Amino acid sequence: MENILIKFDKLSIFFVLYTIVFVIFFGTIGYTLPFVFALILALFLRIPTRYLMRKFKIKNTIASLFTTTIFFTIIIVLLSLIITTITSESIQLGKNIQSYFALNKDNIVSFFSNLQNYYKNLDPTIISNIEANITSYITKTLNIGMAASTKIFSQTLDFVSTIPYVLMVLLFTLLATYFFTKDLSSTNRKKLNLIAPKSEDRIRYIFDESKKMLKNYLLSYLLIITITFLETLVVFFIFKIKYALTLSLLCGLLDLLPIFGIGTIYLPLIIIYSISNNYIVALGLFISYVLITIIRQIIEPKIVSSSLGIHPVAVLASIFIGLKANGILGMLFCMFLLVFYNILRKVKVL
Repeated sequence: MENILIKFDKLSIFFVLYTIVFVIFFGTIGYTLPFVFALILALFLRIPTRYLMRKFKIKNTIASLFTTTIFFTIIIVLLSLIITTITSESIQLGKNIQSYFALNKDNIVSFFSNLQNYYKNLDPTIISNIEANITSYITKTLNIGMAASTKIFSQTLDFVSTIPYVLMVLLFTLLATYFFTKDLSSTNRKKLNLIAPKSEDRIRYIFDESKKMLKNYLLSYLLIITITFLETLVVFFIFKIKYALTLSLLCGLLDLLPIFGIGTIYLPLIIIYSISNNYIVALGLFISYVLITIIRQIIEPKIVSSSLGIHPVAVLASIFIGLKANGILGMLFCMFLLVFYNILRKVKVL
């Protein structure tokens, strides 16, 4: 009984401390974002930096400067190409949505009128209500379409207006990454043994495991996003959907959102092609949407559980409970609660 109470006390302390750290971290992320990015990047750049130091016998200052510069040059070039493509395609997409609804108003009306033919055997009261409200529905649909296109255009302009802030974050991230990389690449583990010879092994293990878990967690979801992006890109190229790259990128990012996900892109496209009487493309997109959704639900727990070394059922439970409690932030809370509990259990702290 005493052992159970001690273990319960440890779990309670762990849960309270973890919750406090989680709330503080995400509550202050707006102020610490460049340095969080920099630390994560430095952990990745430490390996090539140490390789250069050993291979060419150069100081860590020069090696860190070289790896940081090369890495950020590649990132900036890729981001510039992606942002330029997405911006131009988003603006063009917004214009084309407005033109589409303006030019296909008759088709839209005809589409809803044809729907009435399928309900002729319904109760006359229901039919009269449908006929009374169908004009209102058409107007609302047009307004939503126009509002969505206007929103896309305004969001694009808003993004352009945030470029100075993005550049500031990029600059601070670049500088902090260099200093973190330099420090991490020159860290001597023997110094740590002199500082804390008794507890260093356990602390280092917790740190290494936390770093590995965080890296694996990020990589697992990056892999899931990439799979969704590639699947959607192939589907859109097969059915010759315009703005395939931009829409596929959006699907990859929206795949992280609960409930809506890629349906935010797929469902409007299915409706648009149905209204245009292009039923083959609409059916193909619908089947693709169902298949991609099923594949995503199957691979997510497997990829995340294998990368974190946690049972798939525990991953499923943390995802479901977190999303149900507080969306994406709740999911992150439950996932990292599971991760850190697993780490501390391995080192016999809990």
